[in-house]
Amino acid sequence: MKKKGNILIIDDNQALLISLRLLLKNVFEDVQTSTNPNVIPTLMRRTMPDIVLLDMNFGRGINSGNEGLYWLKEIKRMAPDVAVVLFTAYADIDLAVRGIKEGAADFIVKPFENDVLVEKLRAHCPSHSAKTKNDAEQPQMNEGMTLSPAMAKVMEMARKVAPTDANILITGENGTGKEVLAREIHRLSKRSGKQMVAVDMGAITETLFESELFGHMRGAFTDAKADTPGKMETAEGSTLFMDEIGNLSYGLQAKLLTALQRRTITRIGGRREIPIDIRLITATNRDLHEMVREGAFREDLLYRINTICLHLPPLRERREEIIPLAGSFIKKFSDFYNKTPMELDEKTRQSLLDYPWPGNIRELEHTMERAVILGTVNLPDVSHETTAAAAGSMTSLATMEQELIARTIRECGGNLTQVAQRLEITRQTLYNKIKKYGL
Repeated sequence: MKKKGNILIIDDNQALLISLRLLLKNVFEDVQTSTNPNVIPTLMRRTMPDIVLLDMNFGRGINSGNEGLYWLKEIKRMAPDVAVVLFTAYADIDLAVRGIKEGAADFIVKPFENDVLVEKLRAHCPSHSAKTKNDAEQPQMNEGMTLSPAMAKVMEMARKVAPTDANILITGENGTGKEVLAREIHRLSKRSGKQMVAVDMGAITETLFESELFGHMRGAFTDAKADTPGKMETAEGSTLFMDEIGNLSYGLQAKLLTALQRRTITRIGGRREIPIDIRLITATNRDLHEMVREGAFREDLLYRINTICLHLPPLRERREEIIPLAGSFIKKFSDFYNKTPMELDEKTRQSLLDYPWPGNIRELEHTMERAVILGTVNLPDVSHETTAAAAGSMTSLATMEQELIARTIRECGGNLTQVAQRLEITRQTLYNKIKKYGL
């Protein structure tokens, strides 16, 4: 394994740091460690790391995780592109999930397996990736990919509007590639020199909305230990991608609309109006026009974000793309797991084409990753009746359960214990359902 990149490890356990130095010295060119989080700014300035492994608690007897979250925000403020992986105890998984929402790349639960830790750190370190960070952000919608007629129209329109600053609304089912399309539009825009900023609107609580989008000043509230810009300010001169815009509450929609109309924001605790120059792209899997009729979404906000609407059709309506996408994912994961790319025989290809793909491209990607690991493609056994129902309304309980479990497995990085806890079922029940759905 060739040594690449620099890593900074912050943990109050000196014995653990010694073990990690021994473990990682053959993985990274430089391994810096410290038991004191207060030296993070100095170490970051001295040698900017590619990745930071950060403990969640440092004070003796304190296990709230607030210190870890505070230093996570500080690291992302100093170096937004540096990946931060959180170290957490088993009992603090919910805290780690909160850290993911606040910018962490991943988390590792103690006690850990050495191979798992090394693989996760390598996966999130740009120097260890086969591609650069910017390349890794490029979507899989390359021009050589076979496109369905419906998708070809979407891409033609996307290329036309990308050079403009028109606000774009992307609609489509979960897993159809809405963020991938947003990144493609950003790549083709005049703002591509700066990194696109993405925010999941459905994950922002009422109390954190203004802080997350507009930022806050030091002392504005408890734990506000430094002046912190919000997503809108961070996206200055670039593209701001707001995913799941349909999940935003009616009251928060008004605050967002005001900022978009005035093109200014004011940080919490501040007085100065800060002008913002952003290109806005939003996405949703919901029918916003129907929500307007029901009084759940502001009509004026819809007009504001919907200058151009691009609808991504579900994968079951893009059959021409299934096999090329499957091949692309096989190559990607074969490279990642150091395996010889598998060939898809005619029977397997037909099975892929016949399957309704309720989870769309995201489910296909997960299926191909599992196929590369196991050496065979396993799909849920669906009858013609089930297939027809899935291709239509996609609202059967079994389909919804399958998609929920598959999505949770992806979100938890394959940690089945965490998946079972989040779904509030036993591990045995989870194993039975995984076997039932071929997950």
